[in-house]
Amino acid sequence: MTTTTHPETQIVVDPDVPLVRIVREFDAPPEKVFRAHVDLELFARWTGPKGMEIRIDRHDCRTGGAYRYVMSQDGEDYGFNGVFHEVRPNELIVQTFAFEGMPDDVALERLVLEDLGNGRTRLTSTSLVDSFEGRDGFVASGMEVGVNEGYEKLDDLLARDEGGAR
Repeated sequence: MTTTTHPETQIVVDPDVPLVRIVREFDAPPEKVFRAHVDLELFARWTGPKGMEIRIDRHDCRTGGAYRYVMSQDGEDYGFNGVFHEVRPNELIVQTFAFEGMPDDVALERLVLEDLGNGRTRLTSTSLVDSFEGRDGFVASGMEVGVNEGYEKLDDLLARDEGGAR
């Protein structure tokens, strides 16, 4: 396994399975981290790399719901979409994830929130793609930058306790 560590973020690319695992701890309880993922306004404030504008077309984060958003920078648009297969408050989100620039490479993602006590949460996100080429395409497309910068923005949002992220 290849492991890249940034401040509190671990991204693991499995050599045997077309999978990426991201582990990140937050100084906030699971209900706040969960709400930042499911609340449309909060999600739009932290997701993705710095400097990207985001337009959310839909974000119905419930079992059976769907989402689509577009990130833009320098006149370029990058669309993403998927379906929420299972949503359990404060503990689990299972969804598909597709970058519209690579529509044949759909990932199945499982996001688990673990209460560490003392107002801390460990988020473990596992993304499984049906091919190594698809997985490697996601990783090569700047996923690491988007993940790290997005989680830095989420840290700031949670620290400020804005938007009712409680």
